[in-house]
Amino acid sequence: MLSLTHRDGRSKAVFFIRFGFTANDWQALGAALLRHAADYDVAEIEETPFGMNYVIEGPLQTPDGRAPEVRVIWFIATGGHIPHLVTAYPLKGARND
Repeated sequence: MLSLTHRDGRSKAVFFIRFGFTANDWQALGAALLRHAADYDVAEIEETPFGMNYVIEGPLQTPDGRAPEVRVIWFIATGGHIPHLVTAYPLKGARND
């Protein structure tokens, strides 16, 4: 989940590692993202040819106690009911130090 060698995901990994998440304990990030989805309302719904993207924004509880503002996108396939994580990244314009 957190790869410093992945071409597209490296910057996201650096961001989450900065707040105490680790590749060895990827379950902590997974649990934090699930809590985030439960704690905040859907900010936006985007229809795709394959289903719906649900955008959730808000502070993420992290291992080091800080709460950076993030955008998390979940996807539910047409005819499906189970959300799947698409991506999570820092919210633009937010102070995340």
